[in-house]
Amino acid sequence: LVLEGPGLIHVLGDDALEWMLFQVASLCNTVIACRVSPKQKALLVGMVKKYISPTPVTLAIGDGANDVNMIQEAQVGVGISGNEGQQAVNSSDFAIAQFRYLKPLLLVHGRWNYRRLCLLVKYMFYKNAAIVLPQWFFGFRALFSGQALFFDYFYQLYNVAF
Repeated sequence: LVLEGPGLIHVLGDDALEWMLFQVASLCNTVIACRVSPKQKALLVGMVKKYISPTPVTLAIGDGANDVNMIQEAQVGVGISGNEGQQAVNSSDFAIAQFRYLKPLLLVHGRWNYRRLCLLVKYMFYKNAAIVLPQWFFGFRALFSGQALFFDYFYQLYNVAF
């Protein structure tokens, strides 16, 4: 499916026409938008976020000032530094020098980042349980009188140390 900017002017903004366009686009293998304005690029990303359920994580890739709105509308933006300036790079979440670095960015570094983030979340649960559970069990011993198990400075320095 090929979408042109002048045709999108009539579709974007009207919910019924957007829904019909989305239904047609979802049946296609590839959707290409050409000669679209920066605002239309952002509206297309917003349309994907609006009509797909559950809401997907959208990725926008751009290399110039005309892609800034689209990059900011998407959840993840990748700017490619090139001849058109640094506006897309400055407004993106990730910056790469050439388009060929996109595959390693998504498939290698994205996976590593996800795994590290999962490990960090598990560590935070463990760390907080390690300080809260002893205090909770001590509450039974102290008959929930408000007596603290640890000194006050221990609570203050716990996040610094761990």
